[in-house]
Amino acid sequence: MRNISKPNCPSKCGDVTVPYPFGIGNDTGCSIDDTFNLICDTLEQPPKLFLYSSTSNIEIYNISDSELRINTGVSYKCYANNGTVIDEYNDWTNLAYEGFTFSEKNMFTAFGCDDIAFIDWVGDNYFSGCSANCNGPVNVSDGRCSAGKGCCQTPIRKGLKYYHVTLDSLGNHRDIWSINDCGYAFLGDVGSFKFLGASDLSSTSGLAKRVEASVQVVIDWVIRRDQSCTQATECKDNSQCYDVDGGGYRCKCNKGYEGNPYLDPGCQNINECEDSGTYPCYGICYDTLGSYICTCPPGSVGDAKTQNGCQVVDRQAKFSKIFWTILALGVFLGTGILVLAIWMSKVVKRRKDKKQREKFFKRNGGLLLQQQTSNGGDAIEKTRMFSARELAKATDQYNSNRIVGRGGQGTIYKGMLPNGNIVAVKKSVLVDETQVESFINEVFLLSQISHKNVVKLIGCCLETEVPVLVYEFVSNGDLFQFIHDENYEFPTLWSIRVTIATEVAGALAYMHSATSIPIYHRDIKSSNILLDEKFRAKLSDFGISKSVMGDQTHLSTLVKGTYGYLDPEYFQSNQFTEKSDVYSFGIVLVELLTGKKPIYSIGPGESRSLATLILSMEDGFILENIDDRVSDGPKEQLIAVAKVAKRCLNLNGKLRPTMKEVAIDLEGIRSSSP
Repeated sequence: MRNISKPNCPSKCGDVTVPYPFGIGNDTGCSIDDTFNLICDTLEQPPKLFLYSSTSNIEIYNISDSELRINTGVSYKCYANNGTVIDEYNDWTNLAYEGFTFSEKNMFTAFGCDDIAFIDWVGDNYFSGCSANCNGPVNVSDGRCSAGKGCCQTPIRKGLKYYHVTLDSLGNHRDIWSINDCGYAFLGDVGSFKFLGASDLSSTSGLAKRVEASVQVVIDWVIRRDQSCTQATECKDNSQCYDVDGGGYRCKCNKGYEGNPYLDPGCQNINECEDSGTYPCYGICYDTLGSYICTCPPGSVGDAKTQNGCQVVDRQAKFSKIFWTILALGVFLGTGILVLAIWMSKVVKRRKDKKQREKFFKRNGGLLLQQQTSNGGDAIEKTRMFSARELAKATDQYNSNRIVGRGGQGTIYKGMLPNGNIVAVKKSVLVDETQVESFINEVFLLSQISHKNVVKLIGCCLETEVPVLVYEFVSNGDLFQFIHDENYEFPTLWSIRVTIATEVAGALAYMHSATSIPIYHRDIKSSNILLDEKFRAKLSDFGISKSVMGDQTHLSTLVKGTYGYLDPEYFQSNQFTEKSDVYSFGIVLVELLTGKKPIYSIGPGESRSLATLILSMEDGFILENIDDRVSDGPKEQLIAVAKVAKRCLNLNGKLRPTMKEVAIDLEGIRSSSP
């Protein structure tokens, strides 16, 4: 898109060119709508350009045909030698208009020693983050992030419009962490930030200012996020509309045309013959609409677009060669076309469909699933393999009205099979061959589990573009909604809560000690516990679960799970044990007791973990923090469950009970109801 502004409208603000559909000023008609109104602050020298929002003015450094480049703040948290926080700033940025989202070119980056940084927006249930650790001064003089050496990075999710950054520390920089007194975190384009010579992280204000001055954040923009090209009216002559993944559309000039596709008279034809550097021609050039023709001079043949590509030829020899070539081709093609026309009509489509199914089957982990079966996965053989046509019909072609949930691994639709059974159809978001392991892992593990409180796997489909799982349908949402959603329309009595806790504990005890191969869930949280029509618990989402073989006592693996539920020992050692599941279940117990979220607010800009709350409770203080909605529960039961939770959350994993012991304790507490 050429940087062309609307006629009679400002075209620049300082050094930044402002192309339509953007425009400077309000109520001037210089932009396509209010979403694209920009502000030029001429009091600054040089003048600065801002994207106006209801929350803040965001400075713009560049505008392209699909992106804006802006700058956001750098979050930091600094500590005294005794671990006291002495200074902190947590950045948050909100893109108020629908047409703007943070680009996936950005990465969330953290620097420091003993620092945990995460990016979230509570209203959108979005959390992500990483941990930066070191054992000496962190050298960032080359402007790079060396993972594992005082720095970490993690991508952001697609479509993010607003975020909040929080920094925390496991040890508050005491003892071995006192080498550096601050931690830092920010969002930015990985190819744009530089630290301008800062040699370490020991200067609180120095590095923060250098990073803030040099980090650019990339913003994707689209026209009318709630529409697609079928409703587009903005694309002018000689341009085309293209839909943008995630919503909205943009316009671009057709090949061989240039200009601004949003302004009349539209895009204009390029005379390629006048730009030999971009459009080479070493013969005779003819400009055409949208392209050009380059031919060799009379008496020569060859590729005129290549230097020395035209060669002089004898006309008679050329004619003879062309004649016999055409004749031979005519005979060959005529015979071939007659034969192929009869054969291809019967074979081509069938072959194409078969290869497509085989391609999807291989890419979606079919070979890995066959390997699991050959290694003793008899239960997998009983898992039904659905066809793509069956599941498309069951979900009304995956109609958006059938969506009942979105998980970390895909979208879940409500479907009905021909026999009338209602099922949950989980359509995976994974299409990368390197990422299918978690999908096949869920198929394999669920096929090994037969328990009334674990969601039942009915079958799967691997011949579609993305893999699909079919489960029993669980109708009453999940435990997170049950506890925290004020609009949840069903009862939340204590008798129901203690029964749910007992059922989940029993399912985990079964997985840990009653299956032929022990299974660690690794992502126990209230949103992964589903509730059926009778409020029976169903443990779900086994995408990152693992089985252990022989005499293994732990798994050495990269840290995965959900912030607020993670076992601190696992976070520090990368070793996941059965007691790590026990810790996560302890957090769920405290949620059931208090009605609070795993990380809850205690004041402006301050938050606390449920683990620290329960570990500091005495019996009287426990009752003061019980959720009002379960005040019907006997005090003795409430205190007893709190004590079980406190044992589960012991910072020393060896001192935590097993899930079998927890299940027995909870069953005893539940049975003691009057």
